[in-house]
Amino acid sequence: MTSLLIAIALVVALLLAWWWLRTRVASQRADNHHPADDLDTLAAWPPQATRVLTSVERDAYERLRSALPAHMILAQVPLARFIKVPTRNSYAEWLRRVGQLCADLVICDRYSQVVAVVEIHSGTEQVSPRVLKRQQRLARVLTAADIPVHVWLDNTLPSVEAAREAIAPTPPAPESAPGVPSPVTRTAPQRPRAEPAPDAFAAVERDMAPDEVAGLREAPPETWYDDFDSGPAPLAPDRSKGVSPR
Repeated sequence: MTSLLIAIALVVALLLAWWWLRTRVASQRADNHHPADDLDTLAAWPPQATRVLTSVERDAYERLRSALPAHMILAQVPLARFIKVPTRNSYAEWLRRVGQLCADLVICDRYSQVVAVVEIHSGTEQVSPRVLKRQQRLARVLTAADIPVHVWLDNTLPSVEAAREAIAPTPPAPESAPGVPSPVTRTAPQRPRAEPAPDAFAAVERDMAPDEVAGLREAPPETWYDDFDSGPAPLAPDRSKGVSPR
């Protein structure tokens, strides 16, 4: 009898616990429900294309393109697109805090690695505390990621040359160390041309007659083949027959 009563009490307790959990979940769903969730996305918010950049941002974009033609210029890029963080904490919470913030202009190299970020701030109007907080949070995250941040005022945008020198300055020419001569290209010294040998007969010609000079200038006779041009030599007589050959 006692065991039966204990079993009934446990069943009743389980039913009460189940009813309490169900009531709590239903109340939480009612609290989290928003009337906008029942609206159709396209019917309630008709989409329409618009410009990505303002006129000032377009002007800054064109100046960056002219100043850095070998770089990639991207506009309105969320931080979560080019910054990664450890996931030991809630990544969704990081996205809620700063991940959805967008950088105005992002300069990348040819391999899409971020080189710098350009932020366009208002130079005339007084910014609201909310905008100022957003700018400060964005700058803190980019500085912590070792990404240079360049702030341009919308009423005083830098020139193309100034933008180039600020973001990708030209490296200075290497200077030689003191006391070390700079390398000089040396050329081999040219040898003076040999003057023609003086004429051996010039001094003799001055003291000779013209006909003698002509004979002196004539080439010597060729005697190399003289031995082969001689006439036929007579044969020796044949003493055995006593008759000379004809």
